[in-house]
Amino acid sequence: MTANDWTVDDQRSTSPMLAIRQLRKVYESSDRTVEAIRDVTFSLRKGELVCIVGPSGAGKTTLLRCIAGLLEPTSGEVVLAGKPVSGPSPGMAVVFQEYGRSLFPWMRVRQNVELPLKEKGKPPNERRRLVEESLEAVGLKDAGDAYPWQLSGGMQQRVAIARAIAYEPKVLLMDEPFASVDAQTRSELEDLVRSIWARLSATIVFVTHDIDEAVYLGDRVVTLSASPTTVMKDVAIDLGTERNQLETRASPRFGQLRGQIYGLIKNAKQQGRGPGSGM
Repeated sequence: MTANDWTVDDQRSTSPMLAIRQLRKVYESSDRTVEAIRDVTFSLRKGELVCIVGPSGAGKTTLLRCIAGLLEPTSGEVVLAGKPVSGPSPGMAVVFQEYGRSLFPWMRVRQNVELPLKEKGKPPNERRRLVEESLEAVGLKDAGDAYPWQLSGGMQQRVAIARAIAYEPKVLLMDEPFASVDAQTRSELEDLVRSIWARLSATIVFVTHDIDEAVYLGDRVVTLSASPTTVMKDVAIDLGTERNQLETRASPRFGQLRGQIYGLIKNAKQQGRGPGSGM
């Protein structure tokens, strides 16, 4: 890709690549009204990797879908590279947890990755280049002729990631993408995301329920309250750029950050239960 030679530090700027401003989402039906998101504000500079965590039911997926333009917020706004997001944006790509549903089993891996590029109107030569470079970036350069059902779950998720980065989005949104794979594969995919992030200077919003994963991956961890959702704290992760599964997770600072975020989420859960919970 044209971004392969970029470095993370060179591409960051002080102006936001993505800004979420006073976002609110209310679901209304004939018999009830549910305020899922009350007030969420945060932003990402170009080249940042920001993780979002919160208690179960905190509206993390709702928030991500509003950011992606797949859900219309009740109020507030999402701004991508200075332009308001009013629907699905060609500047963003989403990787969902249900990777199996997002891939077409009758199409080969290469065809799955190429499909959104056809819809984007990319010429054939450029499509081939982007597909091959994306498959190489996720370690699947020899799997282009396979069908998704011939691959393991972790490899299928790599295909979904390859398809997203081939699209060359300004922002990559990831919604608990590793929740359905085993622990070893999850660790490998976490390192893959950090490798892609560093190599392509990608701007990434990564939603997860796993505190350890958020601390390991992120520049920052945006910690959400219980529903109706607000931002409790935006925690800077000062673990350095170079990380590995053994040394980073064993470091005292990793434990401190993990404990801080765990405490925030525990408090959010207790506050969400209200005074009558006995907690």
